[in-house]
Amino acid sequence: MVLTKQAQKRKGHGERHSAAWGKRIAIVALLLVSDLAFAQTAIYAGGSSYRMASNQRLSSELQHLFAKRGTRNAAQTVKVIVQYRMVPTSAHYARMQNLGGRVNAKLHFIKSAAFTIPVSKLASLESDPDILSVTIDHPLKGSDDYTDAAANVSAAWNSGFDGTGVTVAVIDSGINDSHPDLWDAAMTHSRVLYHQDFTGTPTTNSSGAQYDLYGHGTHVAGIIGGNGHDSAGRYAGVAPNVNFVDLRALDQNGSGTDSTVINAIQAAISLKNVYNIKLINLSLGRGIPEPYAQDPLCQAVEAAWNNGIMVVVAAGNYGRLGINGSNGYGTVTAPGNDPYVLTVGAMKDMETYTRADDQLASYSSKGPTTYDHIVKPDIMAMGNHVVSLAAPGATLEAHYSDDLVEGTDGGNEYFTLSGTSMATPVVTGVAALVLQQNGQLTPDQVKARLMKTAYKLSLISTSAYVPHLLMNFLEFYDLFAMGAGYVDAQAALTNTDLAPPTVGAALSPTAVYNSSNNTISFLNGNSKILPGSVVWGSSVVWGSSVVWGANVSGTSVVWGSSLPWNSPLTSAFSVVWGSSTTTSATSVVWGASELSATSAFSDAGDDEQ
Repeated sequence: MVLTKQAQKRKGHGERHSAAWGKRIAIVALLLVSDLAFAQTAIYAGGSSYRMASNQRLSSELQHLFAKRGTRNAAQTVKVIVQYRMVPTSAHYARMQNLGGRVNAKLHFIKSAAFTIPVSKLASLESDPDILSVTIDHPLKGSDDYTDAAANVSAAWNSGFDGTGVTVAVIDSGINDSHPDLWDAAMTHSRVLYHQDFTGTPTTNSSGAQYDLYGHGTHVAGIIGGNGHDSAGRYAGVAPNVNFVDLRALDQNGSGTDSTVINAIQAAISLKNVYNIKLINLSLGRGIPEPYAQDPLCQAVEAAWNNGIMVVVAAGNYGRLGINGSNGYGTVTAPGNDPYVLTVGAMKDMETYTRADDQLASYSSKGPTTYDHIVKPDIMAMGNHVVSLAAPGATLEAHYSDDLVEGTDGGNEYFTLSGTSMATPVVTGVAALVLQQNGQLTPDQVKARLMKTAYKLSLISTSAYVPHLLMNFLEFYDLFAMGAGYVDAQAALTNTDLAPPTVGAALSPTAVYNSSNNTISFLNGNSKILPGSVVWGSSVVWGSSVVWGANVSGTSVVWGSSLPWNSPLTSAFSVVWGSSTTTSATSVVWGASELSATSAFSDAGDDEQ
């Protein structure tokens, strides 16, 4: 993938990204300025007060929705995901049907199901002892030579590593495998081994293109493993002989829901042994309405991880959001907020092949995560002006034809996009190379290896100006912006250190604020995983100062008084941690709102100037 002359030319004027930034900023603004704290003590059914049970099975979003609309329109419905204490049975489905509910998807891997139910019936679910939680089935969208040089993959290719034998499940808008770059080198067969649609929408458009009618998934697949057939190798992906399983969860507009993505994850788990699926790529995300342990989307990625499939997720493209003075902190999207997965932020090249002068892309979302304060992103990769495969007649290519790039035959076989959506498949491709070298590595071992061997930039801060936004950005290269550093394929392949193989060994830590000395420290593990079993900080080899480099002061303190957030009174600090307390209720950046029921999942794509 190369930054072409055409892509370079685009840097001189205002631009767009892989989904309209203006629309996204409006949606997020609505989310952020809506009620963040609302009464949760009572909802109303049939005109009488109904006090919520202490366990509050309904999410705060649904409580808010019912309180505002539950008695106004009996016909109004909402799409929900219901998590049960056991795999739902016919009796559970019958009970929902009696309430006027309609089943949309059976999500039995996480003991759940997706339904459409009248808003007026939500209170009935609160009293069902078999139900653990009810959440909104959120709508969502899918968020070169320079790229390959930044990831240091040439040495891996020279050593014979190209992803052979490894299969990646791409959960996105589909993969158009008519593109020659997705076939084998001899052009005898497609390397896309399987297609399945979960959207229920057409998979063929008027141009005859199949499977990817939006154009995002094909572009992502090309970054992971296009072989450069139509560009004489110039636009080859990171692992150019990897295989794919195409699980289409986003439609021709790049839209889907939590349940379409969860269904696709379930399919990847079921097909794991059939196609040797080692990796799932999720170049998508949405806002965070609740802690990760209560989010069915996060539970689904954990199910894949527990089944031995590594999940690589985009951090999101909200690093430019400064609402309430957050300076882009606390804007990582779900399911990139889950501590199990490997969450990827985006870098930009400075039109040179050396990575030493590469800089943080100002749109790349920063941690810590909302509610849980998980240290994210985990790792960075090139994501700016990436040239990869085009899907003929797809929505993105039709709307942004100026971003099409010619192949060797003069046709528009390639397309330019930017964002953490593009950085994520770079890391997925590097993970495929590592798994080709050693297919016995667990997801935690690969995550730990990639983070420990990441290239550490020596930058403290840089400034960026984005003409079409008329804004300057001062970016600090701290832990919550850069994670462990820049993914490095050669370093990962030559390293032999092994983290423990157990699930959760590479759990991303939690950041904890100490108000007595104004420092922020790591807390390893969670309620299910003991701190002593987490690799970070457990030895010299895996110590936090090794993994995170100069971003960490000492072995446990992330930030002290002399580091970027040098005062608990700064705006960004106050938004993420709260001005006077560390409780998650005061650290809501994304916020909970009934608007989440209709707002879009981000496809993680934006242009940097």
